[in-house]
Amino acid sequence: MPAAFPDRFASRPIPIEELRRAISPKLRLHTVDQAAIDGVDPLTYEVVRHRIWSITDEMGDTLKRMSGSTSVTEVNDFDFTIGDELGQEVQVGLFNTGLVAAMDLAIYWTLLHRGDNPGIAEGDMFLCNDPWVGGGLHQNDVAVLAPIFHDGRLFGWSTAICHVADLGGSAPGSFSPSATDVFSEAVPTPPIKIVRGGEIQDDVVDAYLRRSRVPEMVGLDLRAKIGANRLATERLLTLVGRYGPDLVKAVMKRMMDDAERRLRAKLAALPDGSWHAVGHQEQSGLGDRGIYKIELRMTKIGDHLTFDFTGTDPQRGMINCPYAGMRAGVMFALLPVLAGDIPWAAGGLMRCFDLVSEEGTINNASFPAAVAKAPVGPAWATANLVAECLGKMLDTTVESRPRVQSVCAGTYDGCLLAGVDAEGRPFIGGLADTMASGYGAQADADGVDTAGLFVIPMGRAPDVEMTELTQPLLYLWRREEADAGGAGRRRGGLSGSACVIGHG
Repeated sequence: MPAAFPDRFASRPIPIEELRRAISPKLRLHTVDQAAIDGVDPLTYEVVRHRIWSITDEMGDTLKRMSGSTSVTEVNDFDFTIGDELGQEVQVGLFNTGLVAAMDLAIYWTLLHRGDNPGIAEGDMFLCNDPWVGGGLHQNDVAVLAPIFHDGRLFGWSTAICHVADLGGSAPGSFSPSATDVFSEAVPTPPIKIVRGGEIQDDVVDAYLRRSRVPEMVGLDLRAKIGANRLATERLLTLVGRYGPDLVKAVMKRMMDDAERRLRAKLAALPDGSWHAVGHQEQSGLGDRGIYKIELRMTKIGDHLTFDFTGTDPQRGMINCPYAGMRAGVMFALLPVLAGDIPWAAGGLMRCFDLVSEEGTINNASFPAAVAKAPVGPAWATANLVAECLGKMLDTTVESRPRVQSVCAGTYDGCLLAGVDAEGRPFIGGLADTMASGYGAQADADGVDTAGLFVIPMGRAPDVEMTELTQPLLYLWRREEADAGGAGRRRGGLSGSACVIGHG
């Protein structure tokens, strides 16, 4: 594969002023200066900030009402962002938090590569499921990106993303243990205009759904994300109409600045140091019994963190994630461990750390690596290493020691099921009962039993009845397992187990 091809479709964080200079002159951006940001009075700031926060909640409600997918309606495997004119994340949802590590990357790429042709205009939306561009951690994470205009200027962005059931590839559900590259999996699609001037583009929708084994379900998810973005646009412009564009934008910028300031203050209060952790992935393909290393050295100097993954093994088989997955692994752990008491203006929080990594490795894989397993494989393993290093850092002071917590789950064991139901229709589903994981123990308390997963703060195990309704399955039990938390002075939370048979 020529080097120029993967390079064009690679996305990385870019200095903001450099991004501004590179954007097409056709796009007029709305922004404000530092004086406007500093001049917002505290009461107005809190009112507008909470209104922006509530918009993401409404987006979640909209998606859940419109989607027919249990990964959305039951498991909460989705998320949202509200961003400024450049896509920096002002507010994110409390659902699958790793997804926010890819949304801004996709918007940066869209601004750089879609501004002139086909253009970015009022009423447009872009579909993306290319994990090298951003917009998701693997191809089944499909995002819809919506620019928001006010008086002809690009004011902000909203995004909606969820895991969809199937987008083609050699195996149902788009996961293939025998995949050696991305061409055995779902097709990655860089940002493509799926709504133009408020009109859904039927030809693009047809091309997108044609690849799926369950197009009706995937189509519902698509329209739900479009609906959620339309709601966000309407609500944000209503807010602008009430308070004015400059004040609302000043609040958005200040939300990121405040999140950065609060996290930096927390880091500055901790001793400087460097901490090391190593994790592993196994079975890169059918018949493989190898063990493959992910290595992390985390360094804190002053109010800044560096996550250095140098020494990680080269990409292999299907146990890889691209750069967005590595970044997601950091956010999976950093948000609940260090920023649990800070509003999640992720654009500000991500200013507080740097990533160092060699390309072509397990958690920074180059195209065309197989990456379908990315979120529950190397990205998850990366999160565990980050959580381990953060725990070691917090354990250095008596004051921060109560926040030390063991990781919640070594991985997420997804059980994918596919076949034909009693009416002869194809179904693709799976068991999300593994959402009922035990929470890790803390320094002064046992872990919480079947509390869930820290990577999806609002995740949940689906109702048994809903799984039986949507799939031809019958549960024999779902229960907590005694002694599943591990022995110790502070035991981990108990995990659950489930037993399922085919109905009839």
